[in-house]
Amino acid sequence: MDYWLIRYDTPITVLLVLIGFILVIFAQLKINTAYSKYRKVKNSTGYTGKDIARKILDANGLSQIQIYETSGNLTDHYDPSKKLINLSTDIYNGNSIASAAVAAHECGHAIQDKDGYLFFKIRSALVPVVNFISYLGYFGLIVSLIGGLTGYLKLSILILLATVLFQLVTLPVELNASKRAHKQLEELNLVYEDEEKGITKVLGAAAMTYVASLLSSILNLLRLILMLNRRNDD
Repeated sequence: MDYWLIRYDTPITVLLVLIGFILVIFAQLKINTAYSKYRKVKNSTGYTGKDIARKILDANGLSQIQIYETSGNLTDHYDPSKKLINLSTDIYNGNSIASAAVAAHECGHAIQDKDGYLFFKIRSALVPVVNFISYLGYFGLIVSLIGGLTGYLKLSILILLATVLFQLVTLPVELNASKRAHKQLEELNLVYEDEEKGITKVLGAAAMTYVASLLSSILNLLRLILMLNRRNDD
């Protein structure tokens, strides 16, 4: 923490930071636990994540979308600009329940793109804006630090507001993608009834990380606003 900010921290602002930190850690533990458990449980069809994704895409008229293997752990994502799905090695090659859930979720985003899902379109439009504000923030941070603590707090609040807005739009996008994933897995008979619990746990834990991040950002935003008010009262 910046030493300049310590004198403006109060028990309430410290508590807000602590609560946000606990929420994020809890959500991360939840997804890690669920993923670790169900990556070891084979799905009944024996299909890999790549197979699952290919079947869902083809069934939805998205045969033009390519599926690639990417490095890292849980680095899976759909790239709307290039119209391709990247699956991490474990998901791409694995035939576990976790692989099926994650692969189907990314296909959910591709289907959102095809259907013109409103929140997906808004999030895609916000990405360059949020990136610009973040990059601008690094430059502005130096200037505001020179100008004083008040400028630093105001800039931080602005950046966090942009982040919260982006997270607010992202949450329904992720929840909807998981809902679409469930539907596709069921309708295409890619998982059996007794595997639904595992699919739900993996997707539910993943959704919790977005909820926790949003709540943490809101709490941090409230903290900075309280600190700014206290600074102005001094």
